[in-house]
Amino acid sequence: MEMILASAIGVLTAAGVYLLLRLRTFPVILGLAFLSYAVNVFIFASGRLAIDQSPILSRYGEASYTDPLPQALVLTAIVISFGMTAVLVMIGLAAYFEAESDRVDIDQNDDRAEGGK
Repeated sequence: MEMILASAIGVLTAAGVYLLLRLRTFPVILGLAFLSYAVNVFIFASGRLAIDQSPILSRYGEASYTDPLPQALVLTAIVISFGMTAVLVMIGLAAYFEAESDRVDIDQNDDRAEGGK
């Protein structure tokens, strides 16, 4: 089980970094989303994966339980990454409507890159 999770985290991280290095805004936004998914899975896996276990210690002294803190952190991170993605989409759309292109790099011969001179 740990090997599957480690592989999933590695694949999500590699896909996120690859998409972050693209020259278009939409793949960059998807790359940030993949990186946030990788971090969420990593945090969730750090809470010791235990199937059918309670998230609290019982009075009977069971040694196996699921740590609730990583679950709470992942839920918070999901909300934050959703808000961040929404803001980045709006910034990307505004840049697309102004420049009429979704490329990230700036052409040095473009008049708008020099402030309209």
